[in-house]
Amino acid sequence: MVDVSAAEKDAFFEEVGKASATAVWSAWATQSQNGPRVRMVHPTWEGDVLWLATGPSTPKAKQMASNPMVDVQWQVSPPNFIHIMCRGNAELLMDDASRAHAWDVLDYDLKDFFPGGPTDPNYVAVKLTPTRVELSEMFGSVNQRVWRA
Repeated sequence: MVDVSAAEKDAFFEEVGKASATAVWSAWATQSQNGPRVRMVHPTWEGDVLWLATGPSTPKAKQMASNPMVDVQWQVSPPNFIHIMCRGNAELLMDDASRAHAWDVLDYDLKDFFPGGPTDPNYVAVKLTPTRVELSEMFGSVNQRVWRA
């Protein structure tokens, strides 16, 4: 395993963003008092920040409000079977500026879920600030690189 240096950080996150966009879906794990819960989500990287949209009353939002530490994993198909793991702290953002920003960053049409647009009361922006990101090939067994905050 190779640690990503500060000088390599931007290029590393650019590669992470491209690889995760190829996978589209990721497994997003939160923790509740009853144990862990994993669901498939479609987040989008903006540099070294990961954005997600959800509803403020979903179990996912409630769990992140209670315990902001989350794990996210992508598995990209052939040819290299790229594996991405991200751990970080999630913030639920309800202010109009943050919601509009996330709305613009996310790479799919959020109106399918939130027809009222970025000010829809059923929409909350989730900003994940990573503490650790791992990028590797062949299901995590080759070319492992890790960035740590």
